[in-house]
Amino acid sequence: MATDPTMTQSEQRWWAEVFVSLKPVVNDPQGLAVRDGLHMLGYDEVEAVRVGKYIQLWVSGVDRGQAESRVAEMCQRLLANPVIEQFEFRVSPAPAESRPEDGEG
Repeated sequence: MATDPTMTQSEQRWWAEVFVSLKPVVNDPQGLAVRDGLHMLGYDEVEAVRVGKYIQLWVSGVDRGQAESRVAEMCQRLLANPVIEQFEFRVSPAPAESRPEDGEG
């Protein structure tokens, strides 16, 4: 893993993949529209579609447990609406060159 000069020696970079989807009891009009569009294109085998969000985060932290705790908090507070959405995520060591160019430095 490449070393980031802005991090202390005890910190590591983590890559989190977050998957947010509507709870099963919530109607998904976007999913219905996608399903209907697929049917119009000839994909009649598609029975149902649920549309969600895929979010990638690059975070620094001392260990995986700290990174997972912070990502869970981010999901609960901002990334997912707990009334109508559910989420799951996985955290893994960030590959050396995995951070996208987002213009934020």
